[in-house]
Amino acid sequence: MFTKLLNRSLIKLSQTANYQISKRTCMYKGAKTYDGDGKTSVQVLNNDMENGLLINGISQAGFRLNNDLFIVGPMIIFPRSVLSWNIESFKDINEDSLSIFRLMEPKVDMIVLGVGDQQPTPDFQRRILSFMKKSNINVEVLQTEQACTTFNFLNSEGRMIGGAMIPPVTLSVSEDDYAKYLLERQNLLSLEQ
Repeated sequence: MFTKLLNRSLIKLSQTANYQISKRTCMYKGAKTYDGDGKTSVQVLNNDMENGLLINGISQAGFRLNNDLFIVGPMIIFPRSVLSWNIESFKDINEDSLSIFRLMEPKVDMIVLGVGDQQPTPDFQRRILSFMKKSNINVEVLQTEQACTTFNFLNSEGRMIGGAMIPPVTLSVSEDDYAKYLLERQNLLSLEQ
């Protein structure tokens, strides 16, 4: 009996408290959600070395990192270090080629696997996922362009992330990239004259 009365009292008290809190919040007009100078600011994550290594660009030859280092060929990348990866295509990816992720301490939460520009087969994905699951490591298998973006995002969040990337054979070129190429080419031609 005493317990039922106590529970009813607590429920009434919590309902009253919730009402009063919400009433105070609605009536308070001094709160602002933005205290800035009215201007929008942008911070480019790749310029900030506090986020660790990020991938600034990719080509058929390799990867450009945010510390201006260019890695030729496939690579394995962590938030603070990068290694060359001795494979030729996603067909060479197996338990041995990914063993570094299982052996290192502390373990990574996730591996972002960039398999070039080819679409990995469901059989390949099942095989990779099955042996990485034994080590309790999540794997995201993507084409390299998407894998680089995913790695950068997760790394900038401070996650324990690892990446294994294969340069693509072909690249999609955006209009901005093409315009930049034409401008650079025009500048080079004007220097020769």
